[in-house]
Formats: sequence, C-alpha cells, structure tokens
Amino acid sequence: MTVTVETLEKLERKITLTLAADTIQNEVNVRLKRLARQVKIDGFRPGKVPMNIVTQRYGYSVHYEVMNDKVGEAFAQAANEANLRVAGQPRISEKEESPEGQMAFDAIFEVYPEVKLPDLSALEIERSTTEVSTEAIDKTIDILRKQRRSLALRALEAAATDGDRVQVDFEGKIDGEVFQGGQASDFSFIIGEGQMLPEFETAVRGLKVGESKTFPLAFPADYHGREVAGKTADFLVTVKKIEASHLPELNDELAKSLGVTGGTVQALREDIQKNLSREVKSRLMARNKQAALDGVVAKAELDLPQSIVQAEIDRLIEGAREDLKQRGIKDADKAPIPADLFRPQAEQRVRMGLVVAELVRANTLSATMEQIKTHVDEIASSYEKPEEVVRWYFGDNRRLSEVEVVVIENNVTEHILSKAKVTDKALAFDELMGQ
Repeated sequence: MTVTVETLEKLERKITLTLAADTIQNEVNVRLKRLARQVKIDGFRPGKVPMNIVTQRYGYSVHYEVMNDKVGEAFAQAANEANLRVAGQPRISEKEESPEGQMAFDAIFEVYPEVKLPDLSALEIERSTTEVSTEAIDKTIDILRKQRRSLALRALEAAATDGDRVQVDFEGKIDGEVFQGGQASDFSFIIGEGQMLPEFETAVRGLKVGESKTFPLAFPADYHGREVAGKTADFLVTVKKIEASHLPELNDELAKSLGVTGGTVQALREDIQKNLSREVKSRLMARNKQAALDGVVAKAELDLPQSIVQAEIDRLIEGAREDLKQRGIKDADKAPIPADLFRPQAEQRVRMGLVVAELVRANTLSATMEQIKTHVDEIASSYEKPEEVVRWYFGDNRRLSEVEVVVIENNVTEHILSKAKVTDKALAFDELMGQ
C-alpha cells in the first residue's frame, strides 16, 4: 500500500490509498469458501453448494464487504502512520483510473484542529456567591406549610382576599372574539401566589360569591401564549366559590409530619438549611462553570471541524423530533427542521468540547477514581439510602462515565478560576434559584 496526504483547506485533508487488486480478490475468495460451508440453499446439502452458485448469489455483497473492510483498515493505518487525528467519518470514493493491478481510492476527511488557549492569567471572570439566609429558610418553611394547607368555605358575604382559593368562570375577548385558552368554567386558583397575571388577581380580589367584573388585561410581550402576547383582552370574570386557607402552625408536630429526624422545629430548620446549601452549591458550580468556560472559549483560537458540527446538529435535530413526539405531534419523525436553526448551538458545543479537551490535555485534569467516588458519595448523600445509590452508579459504566465528565468539567473550572482574575459577586438567593 502506498499513501499520499494532501491538505485541501483548513482542516480538510485527502489521502490517496492504493491497494493491490489481488489482495482484495484473495480475501473475497477466502470469505466465499467460508460461506460455502455454512449457507443453506434448496436442493443442496449443507457444505455441498457448488462455488459457482455461491459466487453468483453472494459474490457482489462479499466483494463490497471486503472492499469496505480493506479500505477502512488501509485508511486507519495510513492516518495512524501520518499521525493524523481524524475528526468524523471520511468520505471514500474509488478513483476512475488506477495503475494496472491496483485499486486506488480517495479519502477526504477532517482532522481535529490545533487549539490555541488564551493566557488564563489575563482572563477576567465574575464568580457568583450566595448565602443561605434565615429569610430563605423561612420562605421554604412557608412553602411547606402552604403545601399542607386546609380549606374551608367562606361565608357568602365574605369578599375574596389574598390566600383564598377562588373558583371562577371567565371569558376573554380580543377585538370582540374569544381567543384560544381565554375561556374556562369552574377554574380555581389561589389569590396572591402569582398563578394568574396581576390584573386578573386584582379584578377578583374583593369580589363576593355571585359577583362579576369586567376588566382589561394587557398580556406581556413575552407571554408564553404567542397568539395573545403583547395584546389587550377584555375579560368578564364571575366568582362561584371562595375558600379560606388555613396553614398549619409551625411547631414540632409539623416537623414530625414532615419526617424530620428529631421531630423539632430546630431540626426542621437545620434540615432545610442543609438541603438548601446543597442545592445552592450545585447551582453556583453550574453557573460559575459556565462563566469560566465561556471566558476561555471566547478567547481561544481554533477552526471547527464541520463534520463534528454536522454530527452535533443531527443529534440536536433528533432530540427536537423526539421532544415533538413526546408532545404527541403527528409524524414528528418527518418534521422539517432546518439545520441552520441549531447551527449556532452546535458550533458553540463543539467549540466548548474542543477547548475543554485541550485544557484537560495540557494541564493533566483528568478525573481520578477517588474524585469520581467522592462525587458519587455526594450525590448519594441526599437520598434516604445512600449505599443503594452508590451501588447503582458503580453498577453501570455508562453512568460512571457521565459522572467522570462532570468531575473533569469541575477540575477544568477550578483550574481556570485559580489562574484568572476573579471578581466575586453576591447573588440574591431568589435570583440564583430562579424565583
């Protein structure tokens, strides 16, 4: 086999492979003889089928299989000898003209790029910090109490107020026409908890059972219902039932009902603080990881292998189709989804992956088994039976690989933050939690 390597443009390369024709034919003959001992054809005993019949029936497919195998082996060997890191699958085609007794092929492919990392000490990165305050603990306790609230009918002469659950009929019109989702009967919500738009809650607040009210409601421009976003509707709402909420007292009895070890209010607060601290740590890590990686990626210099980008686009499109399928969309598998819709996201993901890989290689940031074990233990600590969670992770190499990826990203993040110019910024608890 002789090999030549040609640079086309940027990351694209071409290797010309030349194989002896008799090498191909010899392997075809070997496989056909092996097949002849196994195939079953009507009229012949096993192993007694004439070679000409085996060749006639299976010759083309065996020849195609051998060609794929031999050319694939030749390409892998050539790429290895040339120290090429191949990105994606090569496009291989047979040349029209070949030397006598030879078969020549062109393999066009991309190689992984050289990644030029920026000077980490020159990077400026903002690192978020958040404290679990007494207010956050109190707010969580209020949520737990609301989840266990009891309801009682109010007197007919009582007006609806914050904390009450109301049952209403409503009808909304835009330009005199009822719009989709703008009409409901026996609809219930709790006033003051943000389940409805503020104008709607304001209209219902103060009404008694049997009373109605008309009012305008301006939908925000970013409202999830696109057909009404940014428009103003005229609503008619009628109150049919009002129930007062009664929250359980914050006492040891409530703590016991929540299954808190110790069964006291103090133990409840400590348990909430522990859980909130774990969640805050996780969210801060994700946020700061993104900030650190974005900072490096923005300054890194590299060309993107388009074959890898296309593979990522295909994966994102497949994920989008699966999402449509889960939503019950008919013929989701055939849904026309433009590739360019996902190109920016795919390019960013590929760029991020290549930069992380170079940081890991250049700074020996691979995950150790001890780090993986520590991370699994940390995940398991939030479950009732941690030892079962640990066994679950270590019982599957795929799950352990997912943990390894997270640990590597954490190593990379810590390395970047240890080198860069870092400014800490206090982030409100509610902002971090997206409340």
